[in-house]
Amino acid sequence: MAQEMERLGGTSEEEEEEDEMDMGVKEEEDEEEDEKEKKAMAAAVIVASGGNSGSSMEMMEAARQGSMKRCRPKEEKERTKLRERHRRAITARILAGLRRHGNYNLRVRADINDVIAALAREAGWVVLPDGTTFPSRSQGTRSTGIPVVTSSSSHMVPVQTPPPPLRGGSVSSAARNSSLDYGSCRMKGVFAPPSAHSFDRSQSRTVVMVGDEADRTENSALIGSCTDTLDDKQVAHLHLHMPERDFAGTPYVSVYVMLPLGVINMKCELVDPDGLLKQLRILKSINVDGVVVDCWWGIVEAHAPQEYNWNGYKRLFQIVRELKLKLQVAMSFHECGGNVGDDVCIPLPHWVAEIGRSNPDIFFTDRAGRRNPECLTLGIDKERVLRGRTAVEVYFDYMRSFRMEFDEFFEEGIILGIEVGLGPCGELRYPSYPVKHGWRYPGIGEFQCYDQYLMKNLRKAAEARGHSFWARGPDNAGTYNSRPHETGFFCDGGDYDSYYGRFFLRWYSQVLVDHGDRVLSLAKLAFEGTRLTAKVSGIHWWYKTASHAAELAAGFYNPCNRDGYASITAMLKKHGAALNFTCHELHSLDQQEEFPEALADPEGLIWQVMNAAWDIGVPTASENASPCYDRIGYNEILDHAKPINDPDRRHLSAFTYLRLSPHLMERHNFIEFERFVKRMHGEAVVDLQM
Repeated sequence: MAQEMERLGGTSEEEEEEDEMDMGVKEEEDEEEDEKEKKAMAAAVIVASGGNSGSSMEMMEAARQGSMKRCRPKEEKERTKLRERHRRAITARILAGLRRHGNYNLRVRADINDVIAALAREAGWVVLPDGTTFPSRSQGTRSTGIPVVTSSSSHMVPVQTPPPPLRGGSVSSAARNSSLDYGSCRMKGVFAPPSAHSFDRSQSRTVVMVGDEADRTENSALIGSCTDTLDDKQVAHLHLHMPERDFAGTPYVSVYVMLPLGVINMKCELVDPDGLLKQLRILKSINVDGVVVDCWWGIVEAHAPQEYNWNGYKRLFQIVRELKLKLQVAMSFHECGGNVGDDVCIPLPHWVAEIGRSNPDIFFTDRAGRRNPECLTLGIDKERVLRGRTAVEVYFDYMRSFRMEFDEFFEEGIILGIEVGLGPCGELRYPSYPVKHGWRYPGIGEFQCYDQYLMKNLRKAAEARGHSFWARGPDNAGTYNSRPHETGFFCDGGDYDSYYGRFFLRWYSQVLVDHGDRVLSLAKLAFEGTRLTAKVSGIHWWYKTASHAAELAAGFYNPCNRDGYASITAMLKKHGAALNFTCHELHSLDQQEEFPEALADPEGLIWQVMNAAWDIGVPTASENASPCYDRIGYNEILDHAKPINDPDRRHLSAFTYLRLSPHLMERHNFIEFERFVKRMHGEAVVDLQM
């Protein structure tokens, strides 16, 4: 038996479940044998006592049959036991997987009826204790009784109607998690009766999800748990046969490919034009719409103020025009190097670095006084510290020079859009989690407001509020790699929700929004008639906590009882700018399995931000945050790009693939990418797994 169970190959927890099931098998078999012996003994007693002959004969016959059954061949009995143990071992693994990944509320000796009941509740049905099952009231509004899922690996991508917009308040039916319960997950498929805390707006918006959003995550957990004991080849085989959505006839979403970071060198020369031309021709052959390229401030205006060198970009743009591709250009006012995915180093202009040596407060500064030369602090937007110009004026002069230099490309419609750099990595945020300062995922990061210019701004805000003693940063917010519950500021019930905390966070986030407002105002002036885009990063870790600590440190005032992205999308709406949001290839279940301590929920964050933009008519675009080469990640992107059954047929306007590389051009990877492009364009594919 031990050898047989070893061959079944479970984890230690699964082995415990199997042992329990085996004990159940033995108990049931013993009970059957006891019952048979009792019947035989009863027959013998009746015969011995001279009872009715007919009844006695019946009892003797029953005893004889029971004796024959007990005399079954030993080999057959062993085979039956083995089959039963094998079946129960598989059931044990399924139940263990549901508890571990789906968090179904199943008892220790749950049987198949419990599993079926949980699945039925998950699909929107009502299951009574006696087994009576009927559709719930909301069942009539669902397109199908059971959700369909697309192919996936450790994470399953459901094809569902998107949940309703997440605004300000929370979707929750449980009180805040205490610091002792931070590792707990959402309960799935379990009826949760209303409590006194059911409508507490201060709770986490994702403790208990309802409706389609819950279904989406639950099914992912269910299917993922069933593959726990399979090897990689078996899992890959299953993925290829998971159902996929057919995107034929769906809205057209443009696909752009980001060019390599080092396509232009520090001398502003195009690197390997022949090799690039060959790669771009291949991209053109599969109908990619165009390419995205960074125009680095540190290259173009490297040596002296207002001395611009655009030579390498001219050559590049000519190649793109010859191939009849389109261009999206990023105005990159940050340095390249030191962040995840950076394979080249492009610092800020030399003349800016010289100013920084004598006045380091032009850079973001943390509480310990460490400077971050990745980009300029928001505090000098209106301070003339850059050789007589403010930071915003420097950005405007750069953008105006670009527009004049490449006027013909704008007039011919080659350059379709401009992404305006608004912070580190070109994103509208504070550099709250710099790797160079020791940050590691999933640390909460630190506030970056301790340069003299931002502190002066904070003092003015505190005095205007009438509380000058609030002119300080939090002193209990932890360090870069702290967890929320380890700090007095971000823990449940912490200072982030105090009078001072709300004042500080409102000021901190408003400075960020004001920066975006100022820069986009001038960008709109420089690029009149051209679509502008602003990139916002997906800070998805600690999203399941009440404070959303990582988002707060990055400048997104988005705790569980407030929508921190509404002010950003309203600012973009004001300037007619689109929102480019990252991390669309990430799956919440995948994050839960790999980093359960991070309490991340990228899908919940994506839906919140996308709905905040769509609700007020802001166009949305996206790009992947990490390399993506397989069908699993592409299916996840597609599901977010074109939500199923959306009555308004809302969808992304464009997607940027990050980025062109030799790895992407490998045959098997490129075939998958071509397939992805077709589906984004709404074309049919022949190898759809249904």
